[in-house]
Amino acid sequence: MAWDDGDKGNPWRSDKGKGPADLDAIVRDLQRRLVALFRGGRSGASQGGDPALNTRLAVAGIVVLAAVWFATGLYRVEEGERGLVLRFGAFQRLVQPGQQWHLPWPIESVEKVNIAASDSVPYRANLLTRDENIADVEIVVQFKRTDVKGFLFNVRDPKTMLTSVASSALREVVGRNTLDFVLQDGRTQVAHETQDLLQATLDSYGAGVTVSEVNVKDAGFPQQVDDAVQEAAKASDEKQRKILEAEAYANDILPKARGEAEKRRQDAEAYSAEAVARAEGEADRFEQILVQYRQAPAVTRERLYIETLEAVLASTTKVLVDIGNGNNVLYLPLDQLTQKRSAAPGVEAPAVPPAPLNSTVGPAPRTRERESRTGTPP
Repeated sequence: MAWDDGDKGNPWRSDKGKGPADLDAIVRDLQRRLVALFRGGRSGASQGGDPALNTRLAVAGIVVLAAVWFATGLYRVEEGERGLVLRFGAFQRLVQPGQQWHLPWPIESVEKVNIAASDSVPYRANLLTRDENIADVEIVVQFKRTDVKGFLFNVRDPKTMLTSVASSALREVVGRNTLDFVLQDGRTQVAHETQDLLQATLDSYGAGVTVSEVNVKDAGFPQQVDDAVQEAAKASDEKQRKILEAEAYANDILPKARGEAEKRRQDAEAYSAEAVARAEGEADRFEQILVQYRQAPAVTRERLYIETLEAVLASTTKVLVDIGNGNNVLYLPLDQLTQKRSAAPGVEAPAVPPAPLNSTVGPAPRTRERESRTGTPP
């Protein structure tokens, strides 16, 4: 039926034939008719409406509602995101970035997860080290959501779970190392070991999280023991200073001791060589004297006797004078002779002035003095 056939059945015509009806009145009439249709009220005749028109309006309303319901299934997944389509709460499919559609509520729903963004979780605690000390360590765990399905379905509260796992991993790593290692040279190693252990635990949970980095933000002593730690640090520095002083002293005294020991060893070797050589010389001399003694025993005995006297009298202060029968007065400088005899071998004695001889008559007396190592009279 055409809308312009005498305006019969035209919903836009005025009831009184005075021109187009007001739009608000038309909307209110449409709402009244739809409410009457869905509530199963009295017939269209009793309400003053046309049954055919009511049917067309009902169909149009259903179509509009269906179109609106269908349009609610349109959605868009941005770059860096992944969408999970859930059908009655169960996983249905994974959606890539772009314009998508799913069966509208309540059949299907969509959960979007950003896999490109990086998030962080801080953690700080007092931890026990291997040498039974306490370290105050603060770390920051940076992570990304790489497995959307595991992130949404395997873990109820990902950040709380990540904090708990980071706590466990950090306690284990710090507990395997000493306090000095954690606070000084081992920060990087502690961070790497914590990251590896944390990632292994998350993979076993199927959390869908990848730890990109673990940073040791701060590592120190607890505030309650800071004063004691400072005192211990001073004691450690003093200990190190004493060690360096001891090493310096040892480096100074040991070379001297080694040099003195080497000198004494060489002196002992020289004395040994000298003693051996002297003994060998004495043995050779004895053999030579033995040969001479066998050839002339009396002469050899006499010579040995004289040499022995020379050796004995060389170190004495006695002077033997043979005056004979003369009556001459003899003056000898005994003090000078004594000094000459007692002089050390190799040291030249002072010159002895000639002894004045005062004689009156008769020949000069014969004087015999046995000088050391000469064996002949003057």
